Amino acid sequence: MNLDFAIFIVSALLAVSGAALMITLKNPVLAVMSMIVSLVAQAVLYIQLGALFIGAVLIIVYSGAIMVLFLFVIMLLNLRGAEDLGKQSSPVKLSLKFLFGLILFVELVFIIKTGFMHGNVEVGVLAESVNNFGSVAEVAKLLFTKYLYPFELTSILLLAAIVGAVVMSKRDDAETDTISDNNEVQS
Repeated sequence: MNLDFAIFIVSALLAVSGAALMITLKNPVLAVMSMIVSLVAQAVLYIQLGALFIGAVLIIVYSGAIMVLFLFVIMLLNLRGAEDLGKQSSPVKLSLKFLFGLILFVELVFIIKTGFMHGNVEVGVLAESVNNFGSVAEVAKLLFTKYLYPFELTSILLLAAIVGAVVMSKRDDAETDTISDNNEVQS
């Protein structure tokens, strides 16, 4: 087993486990933090493929800017997940969780076994890369020609979501102030 394959296995496991934690955690702050772990692991995979620009964009833009923005909005809205630590699952749910976990474990063992059986397959920076895959020029050409409108629409959608979250937060603050003022008048 070479170093590239070990880095690939660790990064892939971190990416998948971070994504699984993101959708299963009830606390939104912890879910965003696990999404950041998943994005960084995916960036390592892109860097292994030779797409340095895409890996850097994943870390700088997505993990650094957008996820921090999501954390800011979550903390601004003061969202908290339901803390159901004392709640027990039913036996049917526990058996289904065990069954799906066992199926995923068998699949993982099968994938790793086939990877070791075909040891002559090169992955990572040793593999032959496609011409200009992930280079700045190729990404810029696609981003500013073919995918310009979807890119701009996504930025407008994110901006509208943030403005909506701030407006909802201000409305809740105004209602809380009105209720506290009414309670003071009645006393």
